[in-house]
Formats: sequence, structure tokens, C-alpha cells
Amino acid sequence: MIGLLIVDDHAIVRQGLERLLGGRPGIDVVGTAATGEEGVDACIRMRPDVVLMDLEMPGGIDGIEATRRIQAARPTTAVVILSSFSDGPRILRALDAGAVGYLLKDAPADELERGIHSA
Repeated sequence: MIGLLIVDDHAIVRQGLERLLGGRPGIDVVGTAATGEEGVDACIRMRPDVVLMDLEMPGGIDGIEATRRIQAARPTTAVVILSSFSDGPRILRALDAGAVGYLLKDAPADELERGIHSA
């Protein structure tokens, strides 16, 4: 079973992903967070296998910095960026920060599931 943490500043996105992915075989949504800082704290506390991380979040810690902090604290946790942006330089910065993959928010559910299992 893959423990999944969802980090996104939009409640509707968090709730939708939790409902969508929580029912998939082999995935257990262990928690959600609304900011990068909350995501880092939740990751340390909950010890998920995979984090789905939004890039754009308020509060000073975006998805790239949150990924960097998660990798420093829990290098065994895989971070997959999930964003509506397909901006090449941002993707590269996220990968440089330690993300293992990048998915667009308009990806089909099966693709999200494959990305989580691949991570």
C-alpha cells in the first residue's frame, strides 16, 4: 500500500484528489495539506511514501522549496509535482529540488495513478 500525501492550496483540488485517488487499488491517502509549510510538517509527521505537490502556493514556501525541504528531512519520500503549469524552467527547478516526476492537473486519473505507483 502506498501512503499518499496531497499538498495543494485549493480545497476543492485536495478533496477531489483525495476522493479520486483514495479509492484506487494500492493507494492510501494518509493526509492533505494546504501550504508548502503544512506539507513539509505533515510529511515529517505522517511519513508518506509519495507526496503530490502543487507548485504554486501562498505563504512563502512554494512547491519547489517544500520539495527541497521534504527531501532534506525524508529522502525516502518521493515527491511528484502536480501543477497546471507546463513551464520548462519550473519543471527543471522542481526536479533539481528532488522531485521524481511531474504531472499536469488535467491528466486523466489513470495517469495520476500510474505516476504515483511509478514514484
